[in-house]
Amino acid sequence: MADKELMRERKRWKFLGLPFTFTTFAVTDKKLIIEKGLFTTNEDEILLYKVLDIQYSRTLGQKMFGLGTIKVFSQDVSMPELLIKNIKHSRQFKELLSEQSELEKQRLSVRRGEDMGMHYHDFHHHHDNHTDPADLVDHHDFDDNFDNDTEE
Repeated sequence: MADKELMRERKRWKFLGLPFTFTTFAVTDKKLIIEKGLFTTNEDEILLYKVLDIQYSRTLGQKMFGLGTIKVFSQDVSMPELLIKNIKHSRQFKELLSEQSELEKQRLSVRRGEDMGMHYHDFHHHHDNHTDPADLVDHHDFDDNFDNDTEE
């Protein structure tokens, strides 16, 4: 079954908010899709259950032209940080992205600790030292699965 597209926005010039770029961002029920290019189009995606955090900001110039910027932090290997800059309906896009991300995590039964790639005891150990949980990396016992007879 194909993903259901819920919203699409185009990156715009900051000046007058004109849509003279060839980058679009789409939120589906399962993915954030980024398409770039005119003659050659490249598409990348972030699975919504991998989204860790979303930031929203608007400069004075963006406010004047009805634009905004969204920064997405994810566990995606190719795009751990994505800047969605100068889009119309930015607040609505951010809210939809946030809601769909949470719905997808619930649908897949992804718990917060799994979401961040860490274990419960890692969070509490580092949390006591005032470490941001998003900075933690799961160094899951690699030696348990290491086979000395194989080369990579």
